[in-house]
Amino acid sequence: MAQKLRTDPDVLRVVPAPGEAKLLPKQGEKNVLITSALPYCNNVPHLGNIIGSTLSADVFSRYNRARNRRTLYICGTDEYGTATETQALKEGITPLELCDKYNALHVETYKWFDIGFDHFGRTSSPLHTDISQEIFLNLGRNGYLERQDKQQVYCEGCPKFLADRYVEGICPHCGYEDARGDQCDGCSKTLDAVELIKPRCLVDPTHKVTTKLSSHMYLKLNAIQPQTEEWIKKSWKKGKWSPNAVINGDGEIIDSRLKSGLQPTPLTRDLKWGVPVPIEGEDVHGMGGKVLYVWFDAPIGYPSITANYLPEWKQWWFNPDNVDLYQFMGKDNVYFHTVYWPSVQIGDGRNWSKLHHLSTTEYLNYEGGKFSKSKNRGVFGPAAKDTGIPASVWRYYLLSTRPETADAMFSWSDCIAANNNILLNNFGNFVNRILKFVASQYNSIIPDSQDPAGPYSPNDPIDSEFITTINGLLKDYIDALDAVKLRLGLQIVMAISAQGNNYLQSSGLNKALMAENPVRCAQVISRAVNLIYALAAIIYPYMPATSDSILQQLNAPARAIPEVFTNDILAGHTIGKPEHLFKKIEETMAEVWRVKFGGNEAASAVSPAAGTPDPLKAAPGQSKKKAAVASKKAATPVYTGPKSEEALALEAKITEQGNLVRGLKAEPKTPEQEEKIKVAVDVLKKLKGDLDAELQRLAAAPAN
Repeated sequence: MAQKLRTDPDVLRVVPAPGEAKLLPKQGEKNVLITSALPYCNNVPHLGNIIGSTLSADVFSRYNRARNRRTLYICGTDEYGTATETQALKEGITPLELCDKYNALHVETYKWFDIGFDHFGRTSSPLHTDISQEIFLNLGRNGYLERQDKQQVYCEGCPKFLADRYVEGICPHCGYEDARGDQCDGCSKTLDAVELIKPRCLVDPTHKVTTKLSSHMYLKLNAIQPQTEEWIKKSWKKGKWSPNAVINGDGEIIDSRLKSGLQPTPLTRDLKWGVPVPIEGEDVHGMGGKVLYVWFDAPIGYPSITANYLPEWKQWWFNPDNVDLYQFMGKDNVYFHTVYWPSVQIGDGRNWSKLHHLSTTEYLNYEGGKFSKSKNRGVFGPAAKDTGIPASVWRYYLLSTRPETADAMFSWSDCIAANNNILLNNFGNFVNRILKFVASQYNSIIPDSQDPAGPYSPNDPIDSEFITTINGLLKDYIDALDAVKLRLGLQIVMAISAQGNNYLQSSGLNKALMAENPVRCAQVISRAVNLIYALAAIIYPYMPATSDSILQQLNAPARAIPEVFTNDILAGHTIGKPEHLFKKIEETMAEVWRVKFGGNEAASAVSPAAGTPDPLKAAPGQSKKKAAVASKKAATPVYTGPKSEEALALEAKITEQGNLVRGLKAEPKTPEQEEKIKVAVDVLKKLKGDLDAELQRLAAAPAN
């Protein structure tokens, strides 16, 4: 098929897709190094884990590639430590066998979600051991290590020292009965296992648990703290960090550990599964047979995994003048990436590429509660594929509800509505409508619009307002993504798509326009097709498969993200075969999936005697009056045409208000809470009524 495209140097995307080429940073350019928190290698990720780090980082990685910036995205499984040993013990296999199993599950999950790492590695590699031991030795040479002899939890039945996650007990701070030896899930405070009240061994709760003296090496964080605080304040400003648990929006350090003074922290453990503590010469500190603490060696996984991918890894990790490091994680990892790991880098003494920008998320909850693997509640790993919902739709919904400033709630109804109302009726409708018109009326060949190649003029005699609006939205999109405001960027993509639908509507694109004013018709078509080309570029970070499908239908190569609206696909260009980008999901599937993924309780609550409801009869417990109203509502024609800006705005507000209602319902019941729920539900009902009225207005409007 003939291609007629603008060939200026800034048009096409030239930086390869993730993993296709081993790029090195280039002096004088913006080079972007991206990591997402290393997932523990003892379980399968759920949707909250995916949106919290790996998917968000993937969006930012693809965005920078689409800006033609040299980009490296690194992740992998965190394989050492007590969590792995504990899970391996439960499954009756070795820690390495456990890591082999779960690493494969992680790789499979991320691959299906189209998450494109340059390299997804493991911390159990020989290079990881070498780099971790080198940093440990450097800390000692620089005077930042000290030996401390402390009482540690010891099981007389095993008999051995119990690693943090082999012991549970009552939290001394909040009284939570199942606090772990390293952290309490009740109050989130970091613990030392000897602090637990009534400690018990997880291997066998009948064993007697006591304490014994053990020697370990500690990192003198107190000696590094002044340098760490100076670095935090400098990096917070330069990297434009969003407010977090360590530093607020005014640049004030608020972390309680920093405010009260950092204390020496242990770097070694009495374990077998881990990086052996390196010993130079005589073992004067008695570290033989011990391993490095997983909280010390885990962040070293970022450079070590890079080293397994690139022999020249130091060009990325020891190059702060030319490399910007962006790190993605959940809110519970902030301290370790803003205080602990940078302190290790400072103490190591080498010129590390340290954190430039931190992107964190709150928690994604599930249908009014929490994800729970033990209760089979929520969507975990490859199970998303079993729903039949395409990965692109999953990516869109998760990113549109990304919990950036507050916890968010996953909802099957909202997921279906996002597909049907926004992707299908807005985005997909615009792309399919114009490409089908070109295929049927112009034999798939772009007509001559008489527009010159390059940027459209904002002073255009007919479309000046449209062109100016698109230019403004493209600028807003770039500003949002540069600031790592991913959810806002996605909202802007859909706003641009809505502008495209409105443009076709207001321009009156139809066969009559083609006959009466062929030049104007050609102009509308050309500008709409080029807007689709721009959409393919800006949707790529969020939905790469959708972007690829659009490019195939346009018969065009991948475009770099444009700064302004441009004429790139020229007269005489032949497009490919138009195809629907999305398919409708039946709303009834929401309840099917709620039962399937609702956990053991939801499954047992389903009545085996319940059959398929008769659509001609009232639903069980429904009055004839309500059934008549429902029947009348069902008989109302459904509007499937392009949505107005008002309708799209109402749909977005309904989704947001629905999340608010579900969040309120998940909180403890009080009279005040019930009143809040009632007010929120009333607002939601009004929004839905307003949307119904707007759709009825559109349905009644005369067709062009």
